[in-house]
Parts: sequence; structure tokens; C-alpha cells
Amino acid sequence: VGIWERMNDEFLDRLGAEFSFVPPREHGVDTVNAIRQMHEGKISFFFAMGGNFLAASPDTEYTARALRNCRVTAHVSTKLNRSHLVSGHIALILPCLGRSEVDPQASGEQFVTVEDSMGIINPSRGHLEPASKDLLSEAAIVAGLAKATLGSRSSVDWDGLVGDYDRIRDHIEHVIPGFENYNARIRRDVFYLPNEARDKRKFNNAEGKAKFIVTELELLRLEPGEYLMMSIRSHDQFNTTIYGLSDRYRGVYNGRRVIFMNPDDVREAGLQQGQIVDLTSFYEDEERVARGFMVAPFNIPRSCTATYFPEANVLVSINSTAERSNTPASKSIIIRVARSSETGEAVDELRRNAVAEQSP
Repeated sequence: VGIWERMNDEFLDRLGAEFSFVPPREHGVDTVNAIRQMHEGKISFFFAMGGNFLAASPDTEYTARALRNCRVTAHVSTKLNRSHLVSGHIALILPCLGRSEVDPQASGEQFVTVEDSMGIINPSRGHLEPASKDLLSEAAIVAGLAKATLGSRSSVDWDGLVGDYDRIRDHIEHVIPGFENYNARIRRDVFYLPNEARDKRKFNNAEGKAKFIVTELELLRLEPGEYLMMSIRSHDQFNTTIYGLSDRYRGVYNGRRVIFMNPDDVREAGLQQGQIVDLTSFYEDEERVARGFMVAPFNIPRSCTATYFPEANVLVSINSTAERSNTPASKSIIIRVARSSETGEAVDELRRNAVAEQSP
């Protein structure tokens, strides 16, 4: 709730009143600018509340250098991931309970709530025994850090919040519109957050009407031998968590370093199904290379290709972003495709044969 680096004054006023402090008014930075500022030495402390920051971010090598430039990198994590291997001068991993695990606190077993992409608030309760009796919940870790850092400067009852998550939800109810009677409602059922445009056809702008924006499509001209690459996800994948190496909807088994290409493009390039290739991306005067991808002819438009996220993130420049959102332009990366080196081909021939033997 409220995760944004540019919160408005109304929210900050309500937050400050609820917890008796003066929130900073200076906006924070998004992911891309955070990476840039770490790279430039303007940010020296990196704290990750879950996630796999290195794998999920664009421009993998640039992001890795940015993380190594930090004084401290700290991760609150349910399991190990690649981000833990690339650290600042001081590296901390704070293991925490997962949502699948029972969360016992002073007032009994706790549950948390999550908001999905449809604006629906759902309860989430763990049922498995914790992996260790020493594991803390995310709430306990955050509250413990706040208590140790702020001490008597804060009037918040941090221990009380950890002991009973209902009290956390009470605070959310007081600060954020749409969460009225939070604890009572979530115990009855899931509920929708209010959306005046959807519910009342009310539009909060000067005209009081819906605004439709027509965006002019960019005409992208590719040179001979260039392709437009987009990154995609597989069936057995949630964000950077890979549950299996197969993608049954696309007919891919036992591997993810795959580039989907139009069959005519494959033939025109002198390639064939299963051939191992290297990918080179181009942005302004920058080049980036990702090696060892297997060619997969697929029903995709000419000159377009697709690769899996996050394996192809190394090809996405930190400077290639959308104009307004500043999100990485991972759906529009210009690349070239070339046969892998002879050494790589020899190794990948073994891999290709193994995949063929295991495929259904």
C-alpha cells in the first residue's frame, strides 16, 4: 500500500498526523534512477524488501557495478537468489518468514493482506511450519530496525504492531482512503478498493470527463540484419522466480536461453532450429552481448524476436526507457543475431542433444 517514490502531500499529511512526525517532502527515485545514483556514488545504502533486484533490473553489468559501489547492501529474503552474490562493501541477508509459513506473534497466528492488479484486497495466511524457529516476519524485521534506529525519538509502539497485525491495518485505515473498517471487512471476504471512474463514472479532472490520449506510433526503421527484441515470461514463472525450465504453451522444454524468431527470418539468416547464437543489442553508441541462445522458429512477425526475462536483461540499456514512466524499454530492443563461437557450438551441441532426448 502506498508504494511510490512520489507520494502526494495529502498522503504525507495523513501519514504524519497518524504517527506524529514530519515526513520528508522530497521525492525519492525510481528503479532506473536508483541504479544510476548508486553507480554515481550518490546512494550508498541499498535495502531490498524481498525481490531479486539484480536479476529483475535492466543492464545487468551496469546494475552489478552500481550495487558493488554501495557501502551496504541488505536483503530481507525468503530464499537465496542471485542478488545476494553481488554486494556492497558490507552485505547483509536477513532471512524472513514466507507467506506460506505460519506467523505466530504475541496475540496469536497472524495473516497479512495483499492487493492484486485488479485492486482487490486478499488475506494471506501461512499453513506450513516455519523453516526455522528463529525466523522473523517482515513486519518484525522492519519494526525492529525502526525501534533500534529511532529509539525514544518515535512514539510508535513497534512491539505492539508486531504482536498484532490488526493494529497495522488500523493505521492503514486511518491514512489511506478506501480501507474503512479494514479488519472487519477483510475477515468477511475479499474487497475491492474504490475506483470512482469505474464505480460512479466520476472523473477527477477539470472537465469531469474521461480523457483518451492518442499516442503516435514510432516508426522504427531497422537496418538489414537487425531485429526488434521483446522480453517475455514463461508459463512456469512469476517475476524472477522460475518454477520450471519448460514453457508448454510455446513448446519449449528444459531450457530458457531461447530466441524466438520468424521461420522466414531464420532461413534468411542462414540459421536453423536449435542452433546456438549470440545476441548483440544496440542503443546509441552502446553494445551489449548475451551469449548462448538457442534459435526457436515461432509464429512471430518478421524482424521481431522474443527472449525470456530476466535472461535477456543484460541486453537492455539503463538509458533505454519509456518517456514518462521511465521504465526499461524491454519490449523494444534492437539486436543482431550471430552464430556462436566454435567452442560455444561444441558445448551447446551436447546441450541441444540432451534437450532433444528429454523433450516429450
